[in-house]
Amino acid sequence: MSATVSPLAPKSYPDMPAVKGLRMATAAAGIKYKNRTDVLLMVFDEPASVAGVFTRSKCPSAPVDFCRANLANGKARAVVVNSGNANAFTGVKGRASTELTAKSASEAVGCDVGEVYLASTGVIGEPLDATKFAGVLGDMQAAATGDFWLEAAKAIMTTDTYPKVATRTADIGGVTVTINGIAKGAGMIAPDMATMLSFVATDADIAPAALQALLSEGVGPTFNSVTVDSDTSTSDTLLLFATGKAEGQVRVEAADDTRLDGFRAALNDLLKDLALQVVRDGEGARKMVEVTVTGAENDAAAKRIALSIANSPLVKTAVAGEDANWGRVVMAVGKSGEMADRDRLAIWFGDVRVAVEGERDPAYSEAAATAVMQQEDIVIRVDIGLGQGTATVWTCDLTKEYVAINGDYRS
Repeated sequence: MSATVSPLAPKSYPDMPAVKGLRMATAAAGIKYKNRTDVLLMVFDEPASVAGVFTRSKCPSAPVDFCRANLANGKARAVVVNSGNANAFTGVKGRASTELTAKSASEAVGCDVGEVYLASTGVIGEPLDATKFAGVLGDMQAAATGDFWLEAAKAIMTTDTYPKVATRTADIGGVTVTINGIAKGAGMIAPDMATMLSFVATDADIAPAALQALLSEGVGPTFNSVTVDSDTSTSDTLLLFATGKAEGQVRVEAADDTRLDGFRAALNDLLKDLALQVVRDGEGARKMVEVTVTGAENDAAAKRIALSIANSPLVKTAVAGEDANWGRVVMAVGKSGEMADRDRLAIWFGDVRVAVEGERDPAYSEAAATAVMQQEDIVIRVDIGLGQGTATVWTCDLTKEYVAINGDYRS
């Protein structure tokens, strides 16, 4: 955890109501950090529906493998999360560590190992000594409480400078339900199906298959549209739980049930909120950048072009230096591999059009463009001029601080 909080951090945190059917506790196990919590236990007193999306990395962590295997059961009773060690690239020891943790959690909660979910974040390649926290899970289960969301978010932080929480309500068939979520992530962020770690829970009563469909659809324009540094983590895990404990709630079996329309909108809004909080805490970040591409061949092409811009170290360092260097945006469009016509390109920084029809805008004002770049929140818009494809992605600037944080991450 960094000593200084990101200037882009939220000015306040929402009041996080308890979600009926879910209790949480944290502990300090000394996995890597001193004098701070680094283990989170989530307990569902009765089986909750569960859905998940995970990294598409070909080198996933042991907990990702474990969760994928259990997801087919569709039920959850316990979640154990640790920070400080990712338990990734740890071979046979990594699998042994997940087995010990799951066994300890199942004994503490009184459930089957197939109802336990695990996530780990931190250093890759270091064996995780699960005995450090396996022994405290029993005490944590006894102490777990519903009103603990902000503390839960703090326990899963690594280089994050602030905890990430969000809450929404929705109406399902006349019943008001709550959706709460926490996330962590600041570096190694270019999610491919999920962000670093995020846990979302609702008291709605939704069948696992419907929950999975909602989550898989919801990550596209949210967690899969943010990037801090173009690097997809080995550990990306996003889990969604439904306890079914909202009073008067009738179980919903199908994702296309119209009663879920409001819930879907609220869930997607919450996922976007958490995803943008991750970008706003990008390692060393001082500026938030929204990149919108229009006029591409199709939506997928627009997104690839937008990510090419958002992931460009040259674009991101220009933003850090408050330099209205639109030539770097042209470069990023050109290298994206997607259809583009140099002579149809138009580029805006904020409301200032800096380039049009393949050259600098005749009315270009350096002062106006620089004024946009001096803001904390910057919008870059590019019109390709070829089709109807549109996409928006979010990123942050690239500063010296990012290099400093990652230059000595293991020490």
